[in-house]
Amino acid sequence: MKFLVNDVNYHVEVCGSGFPLVLLHGFTGDSSTWTYFCEQLGKHSQLIIPDIIGHGKTDLPDDSQRYSIEAAAQDLSLILDQLGIRQIDLLGYSMGGRLALTFAVLFPERVRKLILESSSPGLLSVEERKQRREKDAVLAHFIIEKGIAQFVDYWEEIPLFASMKQLPQATRERVRKQRLANSPKGLANSLLYMGTGSQPSWWERLETLKCEVLLITGEKDQKFCGIAEKMITRLKKAIWVSVPDTGHAIHVEDCEKFVTIVSDFLSIEKK
Repeated sequence: MKFLVNDVNYHVEVCGSGFPLVLLHGFTGDSSTWTYFCEQLGKHSQLIIPDIIGHGKTDLPDDSQRYSIEAAAQDLSLILDQLGIRQIDLLGYSMGGRLALTFAVLFPERVRKLILESSSPGLLSVEERKQRREKDAVLAHFIIEKGIAQFVDYWEEIPLFASMKQLPQATRERVRKQRLANSPKGLANSLLYMGTGSQPSWWERLETLKCEVLLITGEKDQKFCGIAEKMITRLKKAIWVSVPDTGHAIHVEDCEKFVTIVSDFLSIEKK
């Protein structure tokens, strides 16, 4: 499906039936990274799966401000308006988790339950954000200069995804093929304007969230386990699940366990 939002055409997949569950992919991903879950999660939820701006089949505008994480959250709200949906469950992975958290902070009345997989509220200090923006600018230039194939070669080798090397070759090839389908311009703009250094820090806003929150991390992903450990102390209604023998991309590395954790959390009645 296509949704025109502030002159940007968003590509959105919709499947399943039940209470709406929006799924937000990570950096270099697109909506197809979640379509595997249509059969299982679609049994109890209507899945709404957008290509986040900068990715997939969604338009790639020239206006840099359209790529900010706050603008992306506003776009999601307008997509839901067009669908006639008032409240959702919201699941985001990595970059998509930062967008999901941003949406929950800006539109708290629209989120019933929030699921953050391997994600963070951003960086606390101004200096940390400045340093991260500088690193992301270098990487964005690399994508434009060298092209998508060389960037994906590099991206596959960063320590964050080391555990994915243990996956079957067919799975790794599927992930690589999807990443290669993205636009260099889109990924560069996403890094520059939706990166961790460009977004606001939401650490001080965590305690304001009234919705139930599930944090999911892979036990091999020490960085994001550490972030989740800090987040859980600030959230009022949250649980944290660390999944054995997985790294950053739990939904890829152990999809059956991931489905069980998500479905169980969504089925818990609010007390």
